[in-house]
Amino acid sequence: MGPKLTPKIILEGTRLTFKTEIAFELNEHPRLVGPRRYRYHSPLISAEWCTFTNNPWGRGPINFEPHEEALAMETYATWARLFELQCYYSWIVDRFHISTRAYQLQVYGKDYDFRWLEERLLPLNFRLIFLTRAPDSFAAARAERLKVSGKPDQYDDLSIFVREQELMQRLVGDSLLPRLDLDISDNNIPARVEKIADWMESSGGLYMQ
Repeated sequence: MGPKLTPKIILEGTRLTFKTEIAFELNEHPRLVGPRRYRYHSPLISAEWCTFTNNPWGRGPINFEPHEEALAMETYATWARLFELQCYYSWIVDRFHISTRAYQLQVYGKDYDFRWLEERLLPLNFRLIFLTRAPDSFAAARAERLKVSGKPDQYDDLSIFVREQELMQRLVGDSLLPRLDLDISDNNIPARVEKIADWMESSGGLYMQ
């Protein structure tokens, strides 16, 4: 038996960059989590979960309102502590603190300093994957998403995503975490998953030291 696989990945990017689809693929990829003969509940989490309101598409740690700031920061601190307590495991995170910074800056003009969070994630060997796409490729991605979306009107104005992507590009540049930037303009999810696996393997991201 080889060393224990403990990859920890945060996927960031605006909507329509197929983060969730990639997260599911990573969470079952034998090069990242080992060969499996049956499916089981390895952790895949998201700050996009609308956990602060009792209605669909409500608020959570990304799109919280100013009066919920303390709740959002405590949520992030709780996730950080949970990661620390269970560091010898794999964690795939579909949107996290970069998305929070982007949303809060755009909507409320406030920039939250998550350096404290990244300083706790660094010793746990967390990696950041930033997914982007060319502006003219959003329309094709929207067409695919509308086949399954329960809230299609959120994709009406694609210029919102283009602007958010530009902002997130700047924000990920501030990150302390090792980072891989990937363009998903061709919608080839399997190819990007393999690139992530290659990078995790070559950069020492698969194991705890």
